[in-house]
Amino acid sequence: MVPEAEFTSYYGRPVLNQPAWQPLNIAGYFFLGGLAGAGSVLAAGAETTGRPVMARALKTSSAVAVAGSAAALVHDLGRPSRFVNMLRVFKPTSPMSVGSWLLAAYGPAAGAAALCALSGRLPRLGRAATAGAALLGPAVAAYTAVLAADTAVPGWHDGYRELPFVFVGSAATAASGMALAMSPTAENGPARSAALASTALENAALKAMERRLGLVAEVYRDGTGGRWMRAAEVLSAAGAAGAGLLAGRSRVAAGVSGLALLAASACTRLGVFHAGLESSKDPKYTVVPQRERLRRREQDGEGAG
Repeated sequence: MVPEAEFTSYYGRPVLNQPAWQPLNIAGYFFLGGLAGAGSVLAAGAETTGRPVMARALKTSSAVAVAGSAAALVHDLGRPSRFVNMLRVFKPTSPMSVGSWLLAAYGPAAGAAALCALSGRLPRLGRAATAGAALLGPAVAAYTAVLAADTAVPGWHDGYRELPFVFVGSAATAASGMALAMSPTAENGPARSAALASTALENAALKAMERRLGLVAEVYRDGTGGRWMRAAEVLSAAGAAGAGLLAGRSRVAAGVSGLALLAASACTRLGVFHAGLESSKDPKYTVVPQRERLRRREQDGEGAG
């Protein structure tokens, strides 16, 4: 029998064009957008349940984070006019178009909520802006996962089912970490619960994605992406343990746990970004899964026949 040929691309070049995104720009865009969106949801909950310090801190952090997220995106685009040009049309089938409009709507709402909370003026406007930011927050936290999965990069595209849950869990981890770091212990009960739930969601979604990715999951375990993902796992476990066991009694423990959760979320975004880059460089991550899908379709066709 003739052995199966090993795939090599022309002149050893990758099958896919390499993403031109810069790691700190886009990973920062992912992280800050998630922190902002999830923070607005927690801020609305804190305000509704009578936790003014937590609500004010989260509104402020969300406004700063969304401004930083937009700045990172514009910096990667090269010119501010390119972001403005994306607002000339609205294309529901384009994650970038939908995301641009989400940022354009969410940013002013988050900014108004923060300004009203810090100044103590225009409370009705502040409540309306808080509600608007909270309604848009989940979409702001999740759409970047759809944006990444809509590319041809195997490490992102093949994880399209689980990646939004990873990003939402990571966003909630960051927001709960910010709440723990910035709130008194008397108000941080919901943040502690959110920290436990979000880290569980993030890690469960990551494990499910790795199981389903098969060969491509190597990029989440090895290399630069794997190192960032292992750091995220350790930090999230430490932050969640501190939040559950100590943060309700010690202000210092709450702050340390919150910083660990924020760092864990940032490491997750960097890990996902670098894993995607690695998967686009090696042709096997593109070709082998394609062959496996083709083989399964042929077997299904023969079975149906």
